[in-house]
Amino acid sequence: MEPSSASLIDGAFWFTSGAILFLLVLSGFFSGSETALTASSRGKLRAQADKGSRGAQIALDITDDNERLIGSVLLGNNLVNILAASLATALFTRLFGESGVALATLVMTLLVLIFAEVLPKTYAITNSEKAASAVAPIIRIVVTVFSPIVAAVRVLVRGVLRLFGVRIDPDSNILAVREEIAGALQLGHSEGVVEKEDRDRILGALDLGDRAVEEIMLHRSNIEMIDADAPPEAILQQCLKSSHTRLPVFRDEQENIVGVVHAKDLFRAMYAHAGGNEGADSRLKEFDILKVANDPYFVPETTTLDDQMREFLRMHSHFALVVDEYGSLRGLITLEDILEEIVGEIADEFDIDEEVSVTRTEDGQFLVEGATTIRDANRAMDWSLPDEEANTVAGLVIHEAQMIPIVGQVFSFHGFRFEVTKREGNRITELKIRPL
Repeated sequence: MEPSSASLIDGAFWFTSGAILFLLVLSGFFSGSETALTASSRGKLRAQADKGSRGAQIALDITDDNERLIGSVLLGNNLVNILAASLATALFTRLFGESGVALATLVMTLLVLIFAEVLPKTYAITNSEKAASAVAPIIRIVVTVFSPIVAAVRVLVRGVLRLFGVRIDPDSNILAVREEIAGALQLGHSEGVVEKEDRDRILGALDLGDRAVEEIMLHRSNIEMIDADAPPEAILQQCLKSSHTRLPVFRDEQENIVGVVHAKDLFRAMYAHAGGNEGADSRLKEFDILKVANDPYFVPETTTLDDQMREFLRMHSHFALVVDEYGSLRGLITLEDILEEIVGEIADEFDIDEEVSVTRTEDGQFLVEGATTIRDANRAMDWSLPDEEANTVAGLVIHEAQMIPIVGQVFSFHGFRFEVTKREGNRITELKIRPL
């Protein structure tokens, strides 16, 4: 005689049903915790921890070892899911016989999908930092309890991966922070959330440690210098006409830099040497510029911009001469040059009349000076020309062409069309560029 359905709904039925519901709640907790702790921003958690949030600090601690965290959470989640499915199968088989297996599978799939996966993970994604801080104390206990099992599983997993040639680097995420920031900025800019200027400033600051002074220095052919043996009147006139406040001083040849003079110090010393307002101009002929010149400050061309900026700040200096490995003069760099890599071009009363290095023509192309750095061109036009092999646009064309092009030659590479429009000697002074 078949038992009636009423007789099957007894205390064991209600106990099993309650256990299944409790296990579903635990499954939802584990699923939501995993999503919250992995999706939360460590920067925001650090800010909350600095303000005194104990949950945020615990979340930071347990996410230091993501492999152990995920292993513990997945272990707990699978345990409760499998146990819930087993209890449901036993319950439905008791109620509906053999057809209860299929029914239990269908019902548990829907319940787990909706209430143990989608619902908690949706909440965790939209409130990741808040949820991570809330669940972190409990998850820390789970991680501690399951750590021996997770450690054994970790050894087994790494052993299997090693058989396929895959090796796990525990410090691989440390070097990815800059890439994550850069990617987030690019994504934010493409979505209209981050302004181009803000993106360029932050990326410029991040790049200082990867770029050398030779990339942004003023080449020696463009350096304005003072001849130490020139007449004092000529030196004074040169400084008055110059737009620079600091000028290198050379003797005999321009490679032989013997000092750096500040215009204000020079004017003050000349005024005092001449005898003030009542002095005679003839006394200026005896003036020695080297007495007011400072010792030159030389730096290697391979010094990073980040290190050089720190040296400028430490030495309270703004001006350095760049030399190569043989000690030969390559150029000069100032603190303003480094700051311009972050904030963009800094124009003063002497710069406002300078021509723009990139101008748009009527046919939609762009006239670019050959000496324009690739970084400046990319920043101004939002291009993506590579700057690994060359610093200037002309240098990029020469590198790709493997020759010094003549006027009228056209090249296409990196998604752009380059036409040489002006050349002086071996220097490409102007190009016409069009995106393909």
